[in-house]
Amino acid sequence: METLQSRRNPASAKGFTVLEVLFSLVVLSVGLVTLSSLAAQTLNGTARSRYMSLAANLASEKLEDLNRWPTSDCNVVVAAGTNGSLTTDATSSVSCGAGTSTVYYYDDVDISDATGAVSETTSGVVGGTLTYTTTIHRPDGLLNTDGTGTLPYTTSTSSTAAGTNAVGFHRRWTIEKDQPVSGVRRITVLVTLSNGYMSPPVSYQMSMVRP
Repeated sequence: METLQSRRNPASAKGFTVLEVLFSLVVLSVGLVTLSSLAAQTLNGTARSRYMSLAANLASEKLEDLNRWPTSDCNVVVAAGTNGSLTTDATSSVSCGAGTSTVYYYDDVDISDATGAVSETTSGVVGGTLTYTTTIHRPDGLLNTDGTGTLPYTTSTSSTAAGTNAVGFHRRWTIEKDQPVSGVRRITVLVTLSNGYMSPPVSYQMSMVRP
């Protein structure tokens, strides 16, 4: 009787070579690096969209604030040309119906939610002194508990009134006389994220026309 002998195929017993393992590790590393970069870009884009939305809301808020002043108020009066600047913090001595007043064409807004409530700090001149007013927006929607029906707020002469972890925005605006046509004034507001959380910085510009 003939005995059949099983022969092991040498090719089937062959394992991975060192070169193949190294190549697989390189491919895996490239894939992981690409995935990490994509995740970082997604997070960065989400954060930028958030700050851009806040900047747009603050620009609209300032335009509404400047639109509420009477036509003859020093805050919106411009005798000729342009008052204010979008590139530097500008002030002007303005003559109006109430006399002469120093008008600041810039302010700061700091937003902090460290306590669950949103604290919004804005700067402005009160009685000739640069004052920071912090308004607290509570998550339950309630106002002051003293029965006054007003939002709780505090004032300070220090720019740290909103807390060290606040998201800070700087606003500048200009008021142009007889623009874009005679008889009206154009107000332009530029809002810039001032904390350095994003690079390049987030900025948003918006304009309106009023009498």
